[in-house]
Amino acid sequence: MKTLRALTLALAMAGGLTLVHAQGLRPEVGKPLQQAADLLKDGKARNALAKVKEAESVSNLTSAERLTIDRMKAAAAQRAGDNRTAADAMEDIYDKVSGAEKAQTAEALAFAYSQLKDLDKSGQWADKAQQLGRDTPQLRQLQQYLLSQSGDYAAIARDATASVSAAEKAGRRPDEGDLLRLADAQQRQKNMSGYIGTLEKLLAYYPKKDYWSAYLGRLQRKSGFSARYGLDVMRLQLATDTLDGTDEYFEMAQLALQDGLPFEAMKVIQKGFASGALGQGPEASRHERLKALAQQRAAERKASLDRDTADAQASDNGNALVDIGYAHVTMGMADQGVKLIEQGIAKGGLKRPEEANLRLGMAQLQVPALKSAATKTLRGLKGTDGVAEIGRLWTVAGRQ
Repeated sequence: MKTLRALTLALAMAGGLTLVHAQGLRPEVGKPLQQAADLLKDGKARNALAKVKEAESVSNLTSAERLTIDRMKAAAAQRAGDNRTAADAMEDIYDKVSGAEKAQTAEALAFAYSQLKDLDKSGQWADKAQQLGRDTPQLRQLQQYLLSQSGDYAAIARDATASVSAAEKAGRRPDEGDLLRLADAQQRQKNMSGYIGTLEKLLAYYPKKDYWSAYLGRLQRKSGFSARYGLDVMRLQLATDTLDGTDEYFEMAQLALQDGLPFEAMKVIQKGFASGALGQGPEASRHERLKALAQQRAAERKASLDRDTADAQASDNGNALVDIGYAHVTMGMADQGVKLIEQGIAKGGLKRPEEANLRLGMAQLQVPALKSAATKTLRGLKGTDGVAEIGRLWTVAGRQ
């Protein structure tokens, strides 16, 4: 309504007319129109519309008088809630004007017909406005609304994709609304691969908690995503404050222990207790036992760290070095961890080279001086098993 009101008032005063003295307006026409303008300013739209009709009743109206009457009628009728009369007046205006005003009138008509619930006509006038060079955020928003009402989600996806692609090619951040429209259309079309890809774009450009939650909650269901990266998904959830509930905290701590990372498990448990997710309810004693186990394993890891590091360095491949290097990272020794992981990668013979580079990038993120190197490492990851997605997500999470 606000958009339509602004457009119809602009039409009413197009060209900067001073109604009584405008060239070509006789006093018997100009006077009631000026009174109508004054009444509109006072919020008396129906009285203004009556004055417009008074001017309209004058015989032998000139084309200039007719156009001015139509402009004021459109504004007064819209303000009075008479969208039918406003639309009729604007159609008359459309036939009499050219250039920018013609395009503006077409846009106003698109909004008027949307108010009348005539979505077909609204769409037709919106298309005309666009063809005439009208390109306002309000018009684009109306067109998006009309598409959504049509239920043609393939068309919505095409339109949104084009808008997103145009923005990216121009080096601009895509509009959040365009990305949301695309995600919604893809979800309704059951295009889950496309939907997850669009969620990733939303995260890259608008890293909000809701988008993190939606994306990470679906990532493991993505085709080809390896279950071995379940702990990595939880790491991202913990980092973005989207790890939710007792079961998730408990499971993450258990997975970290199974991976030989008791210090990481301790951090998860501590955060779980601090948030109230752990240590309360009927399972509180179980949580305490997990905490005690993590503390025991952490003490054992600390005691054997030097020996384990030496054994890894003596190994004929780099796998153990990568593992012990990441263990250092979880213990708060990221500098040493980076060096050990780099040694492991250099030694070679790795079972999963891309995963080793993932650990390197995650370690580099913990060292302020290596942030740019971390981004390069993480964005350079290859693979279709989930490692590349995890890497890209850490470049976003690392900025927060």
